[in-house]
Amino acid sequence: MAAIFQHLSVDYSFENRIAVVTLRRPQVRNALNAHLIQELTEVFTQLSVNGQLHGVILTGEGKSFCAGADIKMMQEAVDYTAAQNIEEALRLSDMLHAINSFPCPVIARVNGDTLGGGVGLIAVCDIVIAAEHARLAFSEVKLGIAPAVISPYVLRKIGENMARVLFVTGERFSAARAHEIGLVHSVVPMEHIDDAVSRAVNELLSGGPQAIRACKALALQVGQMDTENGRRYTAEAIAQLRVSSEGQEGLRAFLEKRPPRFAISSQGSKEK
Repeated sequence: MAAIFQHLSVDYSFENRIAVVTLRRPQVRNALNAHLIQELTEVFTQLSVNGQLHGVILTGEGKSFCAGADIKMMQEAVDYTAAQNIEEALRLSDMLHAINSFPCPVIARVNGDTLGGGVGLIAVCDIVIAAEHARLAFSEVKLGIAPAVISPYVLRKIGENMARVLFVTGERFSAARAHEIGLVHSVVPMEHIDDAVSRAVNELLSGGPQAIRACKALALQVGQMDTENGRRYTAEAIAQLRVSSEGQEGLRAFLEKRPPRFAISSQGSKEK
C-alpha cells in the first residue's frame, strides 16, 4: 500500500493474505480524533479492493485497544454548531460503515481497555478476540452524551435488552461479560492473544477466499431480507459459487480427499 498514515500502520503477513492495521496513538490510549477516523476510513476503503486478502486484523499499540473519543476533539466539539456536530458524527458513521461492510472478515485483537467509540470499532468487526484483563464501557452517558452513532452496530451484537442497561449506566464491564452478551467471541490471557488470533487467521486461510467473502455478505444481508428476496439471493449465491473455479476446486478436493488448492485473486493486488 502506497499511502503513509500518521496515526496507524498497515503491515502484511501470511504471504500478503492478511493485513494488520494498528492504531498508533498509545500516548492517548489510541483515542479517536478526526485524523484517525479519516485514516481508518481511507485504509479500509483502499484495502477493500485487494483481492489477495483473506482478512484484516485490527488492533491497538500499547496497553489499550481504543479509549473512545480524544479529549481534545471533545473540547473542540463544545463550540461546534449543530451542523458541525452532524458533520463530525457522519464522518464517524462513514468509518464504521467502511469496516462493517469490508468485503472479507475483520478480526479485532482487543489488547486492552475499550471505551465509547472503541466499542463501536469492535462491534463492526467479524471476529473479536479480547485479552481477559480488558474492560469495556459505553461511557458516553458519563459525559452527558450517548453512544448514538455506534448504536446500530452494537444493537445487532448485544440486542435491546443489554443495550438498555449498558447504555444508560455507562458501567465498565469485563471481557468475560462482553463475551456473555455477544460483543466478544473469545477471551484469552494477554500472553495467549496472538496464538488465538493466529488460530482464527489459519481458519480463514483454509477457506476459499471468494467463499469467505460470500459468507460474510450472507451474514450481513440475509437477516434483513424478506422471504422471497432471501430465497432468490441465497439460491443465486450458492449457484455462483458452485460453478466458480474456486467452488469446483473445493468440491473436487473433497471428493478426492486432498487439500484444496485455491487460487489467489489478482484483483486489486497489494501495491509495492
